[in-house]
Amino acid sequence: MREEYDFSKSTKNPYAKKLRKPVTIRLGVDIIDYFRDISEETGIPYQTLINLYLRDCAQSNRKLDLRWITE
Repeated sequence: MREEYDFSKSTKNPYAKKLRKPVTIRLGVDIIDYFRDISEETGIPYQTLINLYLRDCAQSNRKLDLRWITE
């Protein structure tokens, strides 16, 4: 190992904006099963599928219709 390294000609990571941040989120078992089933069909990890779905919702500016059901 060198004592010093020269980083004067280095460049920034072009993918730094696309890095992922680990978070803890509680999902229903049925939701996880749904994405795991799709994962088995497609070969794409279920966490990636969930991320792709959420990204699509965010890019489409999709909103939930949240209304309380009153009887």
